[in-house]
Amino acid sequence: MKKPLRPHLYSLPLEELRDWLAERGLARFGADQIYNWLYKNWITDPLLWGNVAKKTKEALLAEFDLEVPKIVWQGLSQDGTRKFLVRMQDGKTIETVAIAADDRLTLCISSQVGCAIGCTFCHTGTMGLTRNLQAGEIVGQFVAVTKWLKENVDVNARLSNIVYMGQGEPLHNYEEVKKSALIFLEEKGIGLSQRKVTLSTSGLVPQIKKLWDFPPVNIAISLHAAHNDVRSELMPINKAFDLERLFDAIRTIPLKARRRITYEYILIAGLNDRQEDIDGLLKLLEVETSKVNIIPFNEYPESKFKRPSDTHIRWFQKQLLDQGHTCTVRITKGDDILAACGQLKSKEDSLNLWS
Repeated sequence: MKKPLRPHLYSLPLEELRDWLAERGLARFGADQIYNWLYKNWITDPLLWGNVAKKTKEALLAEFDLEVPKIVWQGLSQDGTRKFLVRMQDGKTIETVAIAADDRLTLCISSQVGCAIGCTFCHTGTMGLTRNLQAGEIVGQFVAVTKWLKENVDVNARLSNIVYMGQGEPLHNYEEVKKSALIFLEEKGIGLSQRKVTLSTSGLVPQIKKLWDFPPVNIAISLHAAHNDVRSELMPINKAFDLERLFDAIRTIPLKARRRITYEYILIAGLNDRQEDIDGLLKLLEVETSKVNIIPFNEYPESKFKRPSDTHIRWFQKQLLDQGHTCTVRITKGDDILAACGQLKSKEDSLNLWS
């Protein structure tokens, strides 16, 4: 029988940690001290938490896993993108990617080991689903990468943004992802702005309808097609939750003032890059509340799809811009180390694939 995973300290939002301490007769303010050590000073060894009571540390060590997920391999792309292979306490591995831009450093984090959605354009989808990640394993990716960057690149390195766009379907792991978001946003800890966190989903309609209860972060929908036949070919989930049901659910998402929903659109040569696809998008999307993010297909070994030419990508974007839509083209980063969108697939081969 496999030994069950121990609950992870990084899985506890601040208020839950306060309550946990209080239930054991320990000072609630100890949670604030612990958060300061973990997420402000990045010191993960309880023996170094000078102002935390001995009994509090003993209680934590007795019940929780306090280990940071282990980075067992990292690769650096020519464009500065870094991919990390991260091992959890049960030996399972996931990949997470740090993407540098002029004014930000974004971590693309995973929410599951593998993925059950099975999108045909996605390398991760070929893995199947092994298990969900605990909130602490999701937050642990952020902590592990932050510590690695500070120790190996720049002591002042700071991850500024998070996108739940790594391995897995975040809403398939709703409660743990929600807890991790609360931890990322907590001012006494990591303290990210709501606008710096983006939650992506392939279109799990029942879970989308629960987003009223999720922290008000940015929402991204993996759309990828404007017609049901094409979307079902790319995303089997569309057979259960077609475009009509998807957009009925999207209309229930509470949007703050001047917020938009981002629609991710993987552009694949000859499949979803035609004039009829543009016409379909114009019918589906509202100019005022939508932003289209075109993602030129990132090819990977054994993929049957191809990337359109740069000229065709610009043409597709222009058709949407001319109709008043906000439309961007994502710059491909990390494709030389299979770290670009849709290329993540955790496997031990990553340890020597790019060395």
